[in-house]
Amino acid sequence: METENKGISQELFMYIINAFTASPFYQLLGFKVKSLAPGKAEIVVNTSEQHTNPQGMVHGGLFMSAADSAMGNAVRTLGIKTVTVDCTTSFLAAAEFGKEIVAEGEVIKSGRNIFFTEARVWCDNKLLATSRATFFKTGIIEA
Repeated sequence: METENKGISQELFMYIINAFTASPFYQLLGFKVKSLAPGKAEIVVNTSEQHTNPQGMVHGGLFMSAADSAMGNAVRTLGIKTVTVDCTTSFLAAAEFGKEIVAEGEVIKSGRNIFFTEARVWCDNKLLATSRATFFKTGIIEA
């Protein structure tokens, strides 16, 4: 899958992609960047048995991690380095492994140091989870 650049500078795009693919945690979970746009990011993961909970369904922690990644990378598309300070996720439906999950993150409000975001996590056009997070600025991306 090739990541789609939907309007950020090529330098910033490559910075985000390189940082993302170098992340051991994202590699462990199998996350990929589907698209990046100003204030938006889409993350995908093809689920497998390794992503399941004891009930055999995809673990909710995968939904939360995908949402956090989508929201954090949405902020990065603005050229800002941040850390998550607060995140709330509501689980709406379960997902069976063997399918692709897509997390869509968006910046809702940008402040000088605080960024408010939302995410939706989908599988087969079914909304699995919604999430809201607050991020704190730690620096500027020099791409």
